[in-house]
Amino acid sequence: MTRTLTKRPSRSDPRKRRTSALRWFGFLLIPTLLVLLVVFSANTRGEQAAPDRATPFELVATNGQMISLDETLAAGDALLYFSMGAGCDGCFAQIPELEQALSERGITLVPIMVDPPLVIGAEAARFGIEMPILIDADTSVSRAYGMIGVYGHADRPSHSFTLVRQTGEIAWVRHYAEMFVPAESLFDELDAAIGNQS
Repeated sequence: MTRTLTKRPSRSDPRKRRTSALRWFGFLLIPTLLVLLVVFSANTRGEQAAPDRATPFELVATNGQMISLDETLAAGDALLYFSMGAGCDGCFAQIPELEQALSERGITLVPIMVDPPLVIGAEAARFGIEMPILIDADTSVSRAYGMIGVYGHADRPSHSFTLVRQTGEIAWVRHYAEMFVPAESLFDELDAAIGNQS
């Protein structure tokens, strides 16, 4: 009996190499596309459109008081400052940098962070911050103002500001990739956006 032998493709068979290359390409393509999607999403979220009106809220502060947006606006305009909080020294250093200068402009600074009050209180004390910091524990206020997911932070704000006029109108929103913004730079942008004179 004669047996017919089928020749197996050698290791150097071009068809085998092509199939292997296509498999590797497919294997690497999906993760690459996912990374690009995340980066693109983070970058575009840095410049999202602001809503026309502020969402009312009432949050507990590090001093134990409940502070509402309505009460704050009764005294004038407010600059809501959403930041990463614990672990970000620049986020805390930003508060005394802006507080006095904003007060002179008739604007109340309202810092909002998502970490527990005791954690934020301890960090604030380390920086000599006496003003109350509002605690958005469930991130509902941060989400209402579009502050979650900016620059890749999925569970907390990054470093963002919203100017709310006494009328409740949102006049300016700005997200920063940096974790500290010099007051002069921030006021230059703020004044240019709302047409104020320094």
